[in-house]
Amino acid sequence: MKIALIQMNVIQGDTEHNQQQAEEMITEAANVGAELVVLPEMWKSGYDFGHLSKHMESIDGSSANFLAKQARTHGIYLVGGSFTMQDQEKVYNTSLTFDPQGKLINQYSKLHLIGLMQEDKYLSAGQNYQTFSIGDALASVIICYDLRFPELIRTYAVEGASILFVPAQWPIQREAHWLALLRARAIENQMYVVGTNVVGKNENDTFNGRSIIFDPWGDVVAEASNVKQILYGEIDLEQVPKIRRDIPVFHDRVPHLYRVGKS
Repeated sequence: MKIALIQMNVIQGDTEHNQQQAEEMITEAANVGAELVVLPEMWKSGYDFGHLSKHMESIDGSSANFLAKQARTHGIYLVGGSFTMQDQEKVYNTSLTFDPQGKLINQYSKLHLIGLMQEDKYLSAGQNYQTFSIGDALASVIICYDLRFPELIRTYAVEGASILFVPAQWPIQREAHWLALLRARAIENQMYVVGTNVVGKNENDTFNGRSIIFDPWGDVVAEASNVKQILYGEIDLEQVPKIRRDIPVFHDRVPHLYRVGKS
């Protein structure tokens, strides 16, 4: 499967520009044969929390409709990065994924909110997660800071996920952590890990891109530089069950001895 990671220069607060940029890059990726496209975190507004009321949308709002139309028009799976979505009285950092018919197949709201970027001041944490199907394989999504919490990702893997998508706005000063954590999650869970970052600046941070795809051995499939670009990679999800048979770490787990959640 050919996948494309959309490494955008997200302009904080400029939703019209960002959506046009996303549309152009999705179209380009589809035109060269990408079957699955991944957008970054907060691709439409950036971390423009000072104007949150302008940006929060419902599940049937303009961003969701835009993503569904792009998936349907180009006949692709589209992991829609994330945007600020309102549900009743709360606002979440939410990722939506659509199949090639434009049908919503996954909704995930970021479970872990990062105080360094004031998410916990403005947003509510998600409470649920789920896997979803891409062809015959199971897939999963986390968002940026979630990468630092291996329990969630291991849960996806134990439930059978073969690929993990990580849309992010990961700043340059923690770039080494970005690359190390993505690789570690691929190796320890024997799954593809697809990290899609942004470039450029906002009022607080600089973002250095380095979007990347790791295979289940932890080897690099494709890696972006630090400029706006589309990163392409070929993945073979049939590798995952073979690797899990060769090194059966899931069989060798002893979860009854783990004290997850206890300090």
